[in-house]
Amino acid sequence: MNSIRIVSDFGDVPQRKTLHLAMGIFDGVHLGHQAVLNSAVTTAEKEGGFSGLLTFNPHPSKLLRPKEATKLLMPLELKRRMVAENDVDLIICKQFTLDLASMSAEEFLEVMKRDMPNLKSLHVGSNFRFGKGRSGDIDFIVSHAKALGIHVFSVDRLKYDGEPISSSRIRKDLSDGRMNVVNALLGYRYFSEGAVIRGRQLGRTLGFPTLNVLWAPETQPRYGVYALQVRNGKGSIPAVANYGLRPTVNEKDKNPLLEIHLLGKSCPFKTGDTITAEWVEFIRPEQRFEGIEQLQQQIALDTEAAREILKA
Repeated sequence: MNSIRIVSDFGDVPQRKTLHLAMGIFDGVHLGHQAVLNSAVTTAEKEGGFSGLLTFNPHPSKLLRPKEATKLLMPLELKRRMVAENDVDLIICKQFTLDLASMSAEEFLEVMKRDMPNLKSLHVGSNFRFGKGRSGDIDFIVSHAKALGIHVFSVDRLKYDGEPISSSRIRKDLSDGRMNVVNALLGYRYFSEGAVIRGRQLGRTLGFPTLNVLWAPETQPRYGVYALQVRNGKGSIPAVANYGLRPTVNEKDKNPLLEIHLLGKSCPFKTGDTITAEWVEFIRPEQRFEGIEQLQQQIALDTEAAREILKA
């Protein structure tokens, strides 16, 4: 993984080598995004230049349609880390403003070339659009960039099961609990990160102690029980987890909680530690049980199901 440089504007971009720039939102950094990034990285290596990603924060929808804003798959800092794992040298994280939204696609290209004269190539997905009213499609980009001395690489959309890979598709599959599809589209296992917080210790009294994890994603997975792999410094620990509102034992709290029961013999984590958990497979939806005993019996069944899935 490269040591990546992060800047907030075009004027902060180094000029010592030619720049080969991927452009887009890249929410989730899925397989399609990775193909675009790889195009920029490969071209930079061939040209003896450096590769970059131009992305925007906040997501344009948060300004243009705040009541229907897109719920993101990952926060900005995590996106930066995932991009860095694709060997990109530079991230331009440009603030998205109403002034920027009103700029035509032609104006935006001209501003990029003016402020980054070493910009040699642009790399985008074939469905990419930008500029006022999203008027700048791939044909527009190719024709106008050529006049500015910028070569454009259009990367065909990747497909899975005959349908294009997209962030919106991943959001839908995640809300449906289709973790096998989510992971296939991402090209890596979907994962959560959060701090362990002190809970009510109810799981311990049931014989299934849990780590309660503070985690609040914009796009929430389906409420239910999952088989997980929890990372630690030496590898990973199989686990079963419930994500949701805990309707059998919770009457008031409307904030979903991630409760993880490790299937290993010991627990290396304590309150305050940050846990990274990879979501492997959906087991069942969350449900309300008639009492604690019935809940306890179901947790035992869920645990065995997770062991079978994870071969633990």
